[in-house]
Amino acid sequence: MDQLALLFVLLIGAVVMVPLADRLGLPSPVLMTLAGIVLALLPFVPNVDVPPEFILPLLLPPLLYASVQRTSWRQFTANVRPIFLLAVALVFVTTAAVAVVANAVVPGISVAAAVALGALVAPPDPVAATAVAGSLGLPRRLVSILEGEGLFNDVTAIVLYHVAIAAAVSGSFSIPGAFGEFVLSAVVAVAVGLALGWAAKRLMDLLGDATLQIGLTLLVPFVSYVLAEEFKGSGVLAVLTSALFLAEYAMDADDVLGRLAGHTFWEVVDTLVTGVAFGLIGLELHHVVGVAAGRWGEMLSISAAVVGVVVGVRLLWLLPAAWLAKKLHSRRDIDEDIPLSWRETVIMWWSGMRGVASVALALAIPLTMDDGSPFPARDEILFIAFAVIMATLVVQGLTLPWLVRLLGVQSDTDAEREFARRLAVRAAKAAKLRLLEIEQGEELPDDLVEQLKRRAYDVGARISPDMLDEERREAHAQRVERIRTVQRIQSEMLSAARHEVLAARSEPGADPEVVDRVLRHLDVRSLRGG
Repeated sequence: MDQLALLFVLLIGAVVMVPLADRLGLPSPVLMTLAGIVLALLPFVPNVDVPPEFILPLLLPPLLYASVQRTSWRQFTANVRPIFLLAVALVFVTTAAVAVVANAVVPGISVAAAVALGALVAPPDPVAATAVAGSLGLPRRLVSILEGEGLFNDVTAIVLYHVAIAAAVSGSFSIPGAFGEFVLSAVVAVAVGLALGWAAKRLMDLLGDATLQIGLTLLVPFVSYVLAEEFKGSGVLAVLTSALFLAEYAMDADDVLGRLAGHTFWEVVDTLVTGVAFGLIGLELHHVVGVAAGRWGEMLSISAAVVGVVVGVRLLWLLPAAWLAKKLHSRRDIDEDIPLSWRETVIMWWSGMRGVASVALALAIPLTMDDGSPFPARDEILFIAFAVIMATLVVQGLTLPWLVRLLGVQSDTDAEREFARRLAVRAAKAAKLRLLEIEQGEELPDDLVEQLKRRAYDVGARISPDMLDEERREAHAQRVERIRTVQRIQSEMLSAARHEVLAARSEPGADPEVVDRVLRHLDVRSLRGG
């Protein structure tokens, strides 16, 4: 089996693991990691031969861009304080704690190398956290915190990692210089992200065609990442900025087909790239097993100490930080997403799984110093990093569903239903207002006006039947039943038409392009309810 065949095996596995994970009630990233481990043990499967410097630019941009599609700029700005308190600050604390322990227990490691180890294991993976936690029916505010943490802690950790690596290979370190590099990296990334987001929005308006617009959105995250890195900025933060800009300003309410196609496209990209990323984590065991040859006891004990620090520090930080966030929240009239109970804080703690970023940073550690000597304790750092990833991703990922059921943490369906009802009322009012404007400018038959008013009301009622009283709800249910009957019959009629047109594609003299154009017209009519 060569590298290309292995890639396609991972892509097929990414698709297959989604329904299998649903059937087993387990997170698909965890199953994909286990599948990678199984592949790594097979003798005919080759070692993964991807240059470490390519892993982050190839995998992180599409994954981050897809994650941003599930959030918004308002949600981020409203949650700046809890995100930085519960997430970004925790990266610094975890890095420092791991560095202290590693410097004490890992033979031959320098202080800078220990800080690099702490930085690469500090950030929970945004893809792992949201993919695992998002499928368990957790409260939306909890998933929002995990998404915000996952998106922003990578920025902090990667900058810390680069500063520590530079200090390790050069033998010199300057706190003012490191702080200046951190600030410059953030400023450059935000500037690049905003500029590319603005340019992409203007270009999308010029393109017009949904296919070309979606193709452009695929390029934007890669261009943002690479361009920011070229200017010594944070590629991760640049991707995040451009994605948030486009999500806020590039949305056309009337582009129904484009929005549906774009959503479907990014769901596919997210599924495939996530599967490949976590499959690679399992496959990288080829590199790790050889490191511990002849010294398994020593390496496992050191790794257990670091894993204990990573997991323990997260709990010890989150408990008081969540309490403080709740206290500060109660003093301000602002809508923030914070854990509301110790049970939710425990779930957030156990959701801190490491993944793609930690693997890429571990593999990117240079082999030698500037003076040509070996990088201190590189093999040990690699083994410890993978031990942390396996312990958090596999153990915590497999047990998180059980913990959620044990603690009884569930989504707030009443609040979600009430919010949907308010949106339904707003939608119905907007439809009625537009109908009134049209009625004042055009002469419409009275019976048509009454029919359109009922339809305007139905706009909200279909979103949330709870907005209706009992009598109106019953009348609405009867109308909906009649509409469903009509739609069902229309669907069967359009299906017969599509079958007939599709059959004509194989007939002699048929023009496939004309057939496809007619078929697309029927598909659009089917999508819009006939």
